[in-house]
Formats: sequence, C-alpha cells, structure tokens
Amino acid sequence: MDSLILGLRVLVSLGAVLGLMWLLQRRLRRGTGAPKAKALAVVARQSVGPKAAVVLVDTDGQRFLLGVTEHGINVLHTSEAPAAQLVPGAVIAQGAAPLSRRAARAAQNGVSATAFGRELLRQLGRQP
Repeated sequence: MDSLILGLRVLVSLGAVLGLMWLLQRRLRRGTGAPKAKALAVVARQSVGPKAAVVLVDTDGQRFLLGVTEHGINVLHTSEAPAAQLVPGAVIAQGAAPLSRRAARAAQNGVSATAFGRELLRQLGRQP
C-alpha cells in the first residue's frame, strides 16, 4: 500500500512539473507584447585582428561604426544613415574575371571589395 501511495505522489509531482513547464513555454512563446525591434542591417565588416573587427551597422536611420572584440562592443562613431546609394565599381563587366575570391564575393553582394574602406574613411571625415 505504501508503494502505491509513493508511486501516485511521484506521478502527481511529475505531472505538476510538466504542467508548469508547458505553461511557462506557452507564456514565453506568446511574448510580453513589447514592440518589435527595428531592423538592423550590417553594412560592412572588416577583421582587424584574430579576435577583433570593425562593423558598420544601420538601424532606425542611424549608422554606427562599432569595434567588436571577444570582450565587448564599443561605439567608435555615430552618424545619420545615408540614403540608398550605388557604390562605384560594384558591377564587374561580363566576361571580366575577378581578381580574387573576395572581389567575386563582393560583386555577388553588389559592393566593391574596397567599399568598406571607402565608407570607413567617409565616416571618419577623410575622403579617399
């Protein structure tokens, strides 16, 4: 008789824990009703070391130049995001062979291989 009561207590406890997990999962999936975050677009990324990079990010009409390391992220520069613009030299002529895999990848993405460098200089106030 004692083992039957012990078995029932274990089943009831397991049911309570599973029910609580199910309720929490439903509540978390539904969300808190907070407004959704604005779109975030990574314009360019350049590695400057084994564990460090400089990233150019647009969000909500602002452009941020971020320094990213394994220990943290620092805002290096902030400005207004420019209107959509075409990057000169973004299109490789048909039949022309790209100089490197990086240039080929950049051409597929619609930017030149040096677009990051030009944008970085522009954001820092130095024209190329």
